[in-house]
Amino acid sequence: MPPSATFYIESHRGLTLYNRMVFGQFLEHFHRQVYGGVFEPGSPLADGRGFRRDVIEALRELRVPIVRWPGGCFVSAYHWQDGVGPIRRPAYDKAWRVEDANTFGTDEFVAWCSEIGAQPYLCTNAGTGSAEEMSDWVEYCNLPAQGRWARQRIANGCPAPHQVRYWSIGNENYGGWEMGAKTSEEWSRFVVEGAKMMRRVDPGIQLLAAALPDLDWTLNLLRKAGGYLDMVSIHGYYDGLWQNDQPSSYLACMMRVGQVEAAIRTTEQIIALAGCEGKIKIAFDEWNLRGWHHPEGNSPEAIAARDRNDRNATYTMADAVFSAGFLNTCLRHAGNVQMANMAPVINTRGPLYVHPDGIVRRTTFHVLAMYANLLADHVAEAFIASDALTHEGQSVPVFDGLATCGAAMSGWRIALINRHPQQSLTCKVLIGGRPLEGQYAATILSGDSPDAYNDVEQPARVAPEKGVLNFVSGSAALPPHSVAILEVNE
Repeated sequence: MPPSATFYIESHRGLTLYNRMVFGQFLEHFHRQVYGGVFEPGSPLADGRGFRRDVIEALRELRVPIVRWPGGCFVSAYHWQDGVGPIRRPAYDKAWRVEDANTFGTDEFVAWCSEIGAQPYLCTNAGTGSAEEMSDWVEYCNLPAQGRWARQRIANGCPAPHQVRYWSIGNENYGGWEMGAKTSEEWSRFVVEGAKMMRRVDPGIQLLAAALPDLDWTLNLLRKAGGYLDMVSIHGYYDGLWQNDQPSSYLACMMRVGQVEAAIRTTEQIIALAGCEGKIKIAFDEWNLRGWHHPEGNSPEAIAARDRNDRNATYTMADAVFSAGFLNTCLRHAGNVQMANMAPVINTRGPLYVHPDGIVRRTTFHVLAMYANLLADHVAEAFIASDALTHEGQSVPVFDGLATCGAAMSGWRIALINRHPQQSLTCKVLIGGRPLEGQYAATILSGDSPDAYNDVEQPARVAPEKGVLNFVSGSAALPPHSVAILEVNE
């Protein structure tokens, strides 16, 4: 018997308008994300500012709403003043233990965001930096002409304010790996002072702070600094490959999908316990299935090992199916999850691989494009009954689904996921108790194998296909290891 599932979609209540920032991206000064990725002066594929034109065009396909920059771990020893003005001095990056040229800085990032149609989201140095340095950065970006740093921006050739709305205080400052890591008490005091100074420069900014799905850390943060914050920032990587790059199997990856739901629910509960429910939201502003590979040390061998992140064979249908499930989970919590940023957008573990002669759209690129372009703008309430997918004593539902529609509960766009690596899934879909009947247009992403991937030699081995799903008494067959967006215009 093939696996089966039933997807019950409400058609008369429970719509939530979601924030498109859940389709956000992230860019860090790590290996070839910036230099040789989005920014490559002298390349025949770059424009006069050094921006790769092919990268810009590809990211426009994703309708990226927001990009977080410059880190990540990089930011905790980054001084933004080094990356503005006519004279840029290279600096040793203490996080990744290489030299950064500083030729791609604030003005370049904001201009690049404008090219791809995204809002800039700046993460500040809360490691070796200070509240004053963070607030000076807000001044540089957002004040028209008052103050030393606003006038410096104008002198640097940017007369109009950058109007950066989203700012994060710090990155993973709870972790011993981070430059300037802090205790819970130290962190809450630092966030209060940083937020206070940043808001004195521009009261209209949206402020986030590094947090965890952890009661001790985040409850203390919210009780002390919650009055200054709009969101808390949490992160998730589910196949940790930091020191040993041995990617987990398809089935092992599927077993981890429930960790996303657990992180969101725990954070929601902490926000409610702090008395901030409805006031403070969640940004999952670093997420990916695969953790970045960066062995310890700064030897040539350790640095060269980072090239393994760019092995396209790593990014299979496991990554695509997991990523679709991640987005479904965030969208089901649309009332609280207001932002999510895949980490990163270029190279390393990102959806777009960039090399000197062109680009490759990895499997995750296609999932992001499908969700950003094909879903409707409201999430409807829905319920799932599904067979289990099991592996080494663990199990998850073999099916996952998300129902979206317009405000009038019409124009349904329904995401359907079959997690089974080899078997088709019999999926029954009911909208308002009525089973679907007949043929419906669908965009389907699958592959000739659960381990299929795209590469320079085979850039379109995995690509979405337009087709139909044939429903009989509500049921249709979903291909194995697939993600589908179904169109129901009735």
